[in-house]
Amino acid sequence: MKLFILLGAINMFLSIALGAFGAHGLEGNVPERMLANWQTGAHYHMAHALGLLFVGLLVGRIGVSTPALIGGWLLLAGIVLFSGSLYVMALTQVKALGAITPIGGVSFLIGWALIATAAVKQL
Repeated sequence: MKLFILLGAINMFLSIALGAFGAHGLEGNVPERMLANWQTGAHYHMAHALGLLFVGLLVGRIGVSTPALIGGWLLLAGIVLFSGSLYVMALTQVKALGAITPIGGVSFLIGWALIATAAVKQL
């Protein structure tokens, strides 16, 4: 599905840009722990942007599958909630935002489980 390929490409761009910003713009300007949080956010952002590309290719190959589509949307939600909360926490140093991060992690887990379900149904 072209939409997930587009979303994946946009998120790959953003993950690289944000990762570079963290490495070059934040180093020395935020505490090391917050820089590590930023880097974790960028790492998961990139990995799941690749996942969005995969969902687009999977749906293109097997056809529209509700589990795959929901899984793709959950990956996107996970990027926003997991990586987004880590980015904002690093910039603001408001540690309470860390409470949002696990919700994004659960979104990733459920998303991948649904994607696997869609793939298995096609075997």
